[in-house]
Amino acid sequence: MLLHKGETLFRQGESGPLYQVRKGLLKIVRVHEDGSPFLMNIIVADEIIPHHSLVSPNAYHGTAIALVTCEIDVISPNEWYQAVAQDPAKSREIALLLQDKLRMMQQRIDQLTQITPLDKIMKLQQWLEKLIFPAVLTDVLTQDEIGQLIGLRRETVNRILRSQSSRLPAGPKNS
Repeated sequence: MLLHKGETLFRQGESGPLYQVRKGLLKIVRVHEDGSPFLMNIIVADEIIPHHSLVSPNAYHGTAIALVTCEIDVISPNEWYQAVAQDPAKSREIALLLQDKLRMMQQRIDQLTQITPLDKIMKLQQWLEKLIFPAVLTDVLTQDEIGQLIGLRRETVNRILRSQSSRLPAGPKNS
């Protein structure tokens, strides 16, 4: 299936199939009781989601929204869970998928534990821009979302991004 930027793959609280992201990026947003959204996770190509349902089914913990155009495969829950129950190699596949996600989360922790707000933003930019080039961070995430991912207030993100853009050389993209 093709999912365009801004389109929703699944919603928090619903139940349904697993999905494999073939190409693109998704954000996982959790909506709090007061209605405020919080960006929980970024899903990259080759991930199978939701992670918490790889071994047994569970309702979706958040809402998955395309950050860019995505190619998504729908995985039949019946076939997936039957294979998990019958094929030991499937357990290894799941362990490797979760290992890759843990390694990505270690990178996220590295972004969060930087000393200065500028360093936090720079680490996030370096990581994400490898996945979205030629787009840039602010092409796919709002300032609020950037702040949520790295533990900064939107105002701080705004100030740093403005400071960065004022130091860039003039060119077609910045004029």
